[in-house]
Amino acid sequence: MIEDQPTTRRTEREAADWFSRMNQPRVENEDLEAFAEWRRDPGNLAAYNRMEDISRAVRAMKDDPDLQAAARTAATRPRGWRDRLAGALARPVRRWGAGLALAGAVAASTVAWFAFTAPTYSTAVGEQFSARLEDGSRVQLNTDTKLRVRFSAGERRVELQRGQAFFEVAHDSGRPFIVAAGPAQVRAIGTRFDVRRDQDAVRVTLAEGRVAVRDDKVSAGAWTLSPGQSLALDPRATGATPTSVDVPAATAWTTGRVSFRDVTLADAVAEINRYSRGKIVLGPGAPAERKINGVFATGDTDEFVAAVSALYGLKSVRRLDGRLELRSADAAPA
Repeated sequence: MIEDQPTTRRTEREAADWFSRMNQPRVENEDLEAFAEWRRDPGNLAAYNRMEDISRAVRAMKDDPDLQAAARTAATRPRGWRDRLAGALARPVRRWGAGLALAGAVAASTVAWFAFTAPTYSTAVGEQFSARLEDGSRVQLNTDTKLRVRFSAGERRVELQRGQAFFEVAHDSGRPFIVAAGPAQVRAIGTRFDVRRDQDAVRVTLAEGRVAVRDDKVSAGAWTLSPGQSLALDPRATGATPTSVDVPAATAWTTGRVSFRDVTLADAVAEINRYSRGKIVLGPGAPAERKINGVFATGDTDEFVAAVSALYGLKSVRRLDGRLELRSADAAPA
């Protein structure tokens, strides 16, 4: 069979372009839809799979001691020499498209290796984002979240720097999947779980499979969770014990909802505030400790305000600083 070379080259260029776009810190929903449509063509899918195979091979090479030594040597050479080395290394992969030239150039310095193998994903307040990692695992980021991915030949490590993420881990018994969140480390192989980090306070909720959780700041800080269990680690608290939770409610944010079951009004307001830059505060007469139940759309502040106002006889007042105050309807004006 004789290949149509112009068509093949065009497909490879498109695959390289999509590979680059899909590995950006943020990917728009329109791009995800367009990518899914493009992949429906078997030729396009095959080209993209080749791109991923080469990427995995390049990432695995970073642990090669000879290559690491060569990279350290290259970093000490004059810039012109490093550029020539990068060009020479890039030539064997040019036929896969311009996007793969990075794979050769990355061997020229350890800094480039690190940048290529440690992508960072983040969301702003009110945003959510889903990404497929290079091992086939998927991660969904909640509002105001940032994480860094560092995969190697022997370990898949993700650093949750802030916020909340839900992981669906692809099974790989030879490479454990570890999520580091401050002093906590969550170790899993083929499982689904949620990790939330608020500074040094961490909560792990297991939906499926099994995870081992370790707290580096506690001498006896090691637990194994079963599906339906959650573990809260807080440096301000003494001791931690896994508890049973309603997993669909705890992970409702992954479907764009926030679910409250016997949650105080104060805690519910704090949770709603995570998804909006316009904050709610409780004013005079607002029953901060009263419990509420309900399901609300993330980011829909108006829906929440209307519901709790009707429930507790509150009124909303816009403050001069822009925050929305909920106070008793009988409270005197400020």
